[in-house]
Amino acid sequence: MSKHDGQEPDYDPVFLNSRREAKVIFFFWLVGLLWCVPCCYLLGYAEQDSETISLVLGVPAWLFWGIAMPWVFADLATTWFCFFFMKDDPLDEVEGESE
Repeated sequence: MSKHDGQEPDYDPVFLNSRREAKVIFFFWLVGLLWCVPCCYLLGYAEQDSETISLVLGVPAWLFWGIAMPWVFADLATTWFCFFFMKDDPLDEVEGESE
């Protein structure tokens, strides 16, 4: 018979917070990937005529929309994540452990 008899184990709060934060980080990474790669391809590679490359603020549109803007949003998301979402867990010594 198992220790928990079909009930969910009593996970440490540090583990639960870390898992929750890892899911958010992976979500941000996935959104960035799904935005940057297709956007750079469609605006840059698919537009092969160098005479008609569209510009935004003096840089190629694929670079602005595919790299620069996601970078700004990633900075904002990271700031929100660090200051408002991530929890500061106490890393106390576990009972029964000795140095």
